[in-house]
Amino acid sequence: MKTEYVRHSSGRMFENDFLEAASKIHPVVPFVFYIPIVMGLLAWGLWSGTTTVGKIALFGVLGYLTWCFMEYTLHRNLFHWEGNGPLTRRFHAIIHGYHHTYPDDPQRLVMPLGASIPLAIVIGGLLWLVGRPDATIPYFCGIVVGYLVYDYLHWAVHYKKPWTNWGKALRAHHMAHHFACPDKNFGISHRWVDVLVGSMQVRGQAAREAAKQSTGGNTAE
Repeated sequence: MKTEYVRHSSGRMFENDFLEAASKIHPVVPFVFYIPIVMGLLAWGLWSGTTTVGKIALFGVLGYLTWCFMEYTLHRNLFHWEGNGPLTRRFHAIIHGYHHTYPDDPQRLVMPLGASIPLAIVIGGLLWLVGRPDATIPYFCGIVVGYLVYDYLHWAVHYKKPWTNWGKALRAHHMAHHFACPDKNFGISHRWVDVLVGSMQVRGQAAREAAKQSTGGNTAE
């Protein structure tokens, strides 16, 4: 994937005015939409006796971890898949290429509801087919919470100056993905999956490898 980008700017994604408007979203919208759903499902599950506090703790954490792997897999294998034809490249441009070209567009730093709602319906529908609502309700809520953490942290690493060492490391991790090594550092709300699967790279390391490639590997260590 190319690393050409325009800083502190935005562009048009669609010619159609409705689609263009629908592709933009205020960062607070996903939280306003999904937090009441999560709280309502968990409250109903406890009130009706469908699930328990212990199962919420267990399967909620499992759902959160599931999102971490989903985030990594979607980013690496779908968002960065460009295909070979104009349709697949247009698909790539819409779902992720635009963000790499205009990384600072504040209205496109979280997933629009038009994309997240169908994904939530598919996941929720599959879990409903499984049955066992005592486990699948908190598991689904854990996935949604993981998604919201991802949305917030992706917005934060682009839009806010970090004030903790962890935040600085997470921001450096993602900025390296954007501006130095787009084929590395696919985790956004975390770094541990990149470490686990061997796709972790720091910005200095990426620069050194680029220098080696440009000189045929004959740079001084």
